[in-house]
Amino acid sequence: MMTLQEYFAPQPTPASDLPNPEPLLRSLTQGVLEVFAGVREIDQLARWFSEEAFRRLGARANLSARARSARGTAPARPVFDVLSIHETTPADGIVEAVVVVAGPGRTRAVAIRLEGLDHRWRATSFAVL
Repeated sequence: MMTLQEYFAPQPTPASDLPNPEPLLRSLTQGVLEVFAGVREIDQLARWFSEEAFRRLGARANLSARARSARGTAPARPVFDVLSIHETTPADGIVEAVVVVAGPGRTRAVAIRLEGLDHRWRATSFAVL
């Protein structure tokens, strides 16, 4: 029998009950890069992140804002192209991906872990390398 806490905790969802993760991987990458650039509010991404990942994202966004302020640079929309998306599935309902993006100055890799929770994908880890 399931406890009350287990019942209300996020429920794992199998991959067969989830949509293709690629559009979300593209959207999250764009959204996070825009948050770091200061042109998107971080709260717009809250529903797609786990609580811990969202907190880490907020801390990184604050560092980016302070760095822009120290340099005296105004927020500007980032311009980049998604070069490739590499996905692996280490377990059912989990996708680990690397999104390679090319901007005017450099090419970066964005590592994302998605987990199927409550019948939708949620990012539980996110890193811009």
